[in-house]
Order: sequence, then C-alpha cells, then structure tokens
Amino acid sequence: MKRNWEALVLKAMGGRDFRLTVLGTESVDGHYQRLLLDGGGLLEACEVHPTMWIRLWFDNDGRAHQRAYTLVDPDPATGRFSLEFAIHDGCAARWATTARVGDSIGATVQGSAFQLPDPAPEHLYLVGDAASLPAVNSLLDAGADIPATVWLEYAHEGEKALAPRARAHHDVTWVPRRDAGQHLVDLVCAALPASDAAHYWVACEAASTRSIVRHIRRGLGVDKGRLSSLAYWKAA
Repeated sequence: MKRNWEALVLKAMGGRDFRLTVLGTESVDGHYQRLLLDGGGLLEACEVHPTMWIRLWFDNDGRAHQRAYTLVDPDPATGRFSLEFAIHDGCAARWATTARVGDSIGATVQGSAFQLPDPAPEHLYLVGDAASLPAVNSLLDAGADIPATVWLEYAHEGEKALAPRARAHHDVTWVPRRDAGQHLVDLVCAALPASDAAHYWVACEAASTRSIVRHIRRGLGVDKGRLSSLAYWKAA
C-alpha cells in the first residue's frame, strides 16, 4: 500500500515509522476489540508518557488511511502495549476484528507529547468520551494519588464496555450524548470550578472541546499552562 501525502507531511515534521506485530486479540463485550502488540522498537525509541498516541496506517480500498489510537499499558521493558478499537463500520474496525497473531501494521509517532505538571496539581478535571477513555485512564494511572473529577460522554450503552480506572478519590460521571454534544458542554461548564491548583484536560468531540476550553479560559480565567486539550473526533 502506497502512503499518501499525509505520510510525507508527517515524515517532514519528524515523524518516526514503526512496524507493529499482533501478539494477541480479544473482544471486549462485543463492542471493542483489544489487540496486544509488539511495538517494533517504538517504546524504546520514543519517550513513554500519559495519553501517548500513535497513528496507524490502514488499507482503505487501496488507499492509505491513518487514524490515531492511544497506547494502553505501554511496557518499555517488553516493548509491548495494547490498542482498543471501537467496533463500527470502517477500515480500522475491519482490520482489528480480522487481525490474527503475527499480522503487522505500520505506525507513525508524531505529535504526541504530555506530562503532568511538576509540582503535581491538587486536583484533575478531565472531560472525555469513549474515544478518549484510554487516555483518561492513563492520566488516572499516572496521577493515581491525585483527586480527580471526570466526565465521560457516551452515545450508547455499549460505549461503556471499557471501564474507567477510578480509585476512591476519583469521581466519574457518564454523560449521555444529547443535542449534538451540548448537554455535555452545559453540564461540564456549570460544574467546573476555577482553581489555581488544578489541571484541566479536555478531549472529546471537536465542537464540544472548543466550547469547554473557551469557558475554562475565558469564563474561569484559567491560565493556558493549566489546561490541555485535543479534539479527538469531529461530528459529521
């Protein structure tokens, strides 16, 4: 499969390419497919950090198609990690559900960078959804001792098949997707407090992410150094 212009741009921006190999595959409640992968040197070459994500290259009827996925439980000692694929119509889901041990796929690392502030914040406010839940879980793991308030949007019950890794001091609220995401925006904006000792992290649908970030920056007056955001997907 020939790479497209996106691959050339990523390469010019310092993207590093790797070949991942499938080591195991399992269904998660019929709604997700979890693959255990050997990173082909990826974890040794790149700094592992919370919310770390990579771009996978799929064959979409003969054309290269890339999609981003968050690493789940990356282990630099073994070079292994997992990826979780939502089951719906598309070339990524088709590849994941038919993948077998020994299959391989190309991956590019470019653009992923995040570290929890030092000193650690006194509280984490995390806003995500089913797509960004692996990243949310990596933050809850990395800041295991930090109290956290989490909102997760879901479109249907099956999206809750992946569980938040919440401890006793983590408050998680699942929010149904309504009014094209406005329900999440209204709920979160009404509940978020302003704090000089907290870190805010927002990663959901593009329009919702923009609205919530705007409220945090302008409405609450939060400094950009205490806010991280990334649009994980865009509604059609």
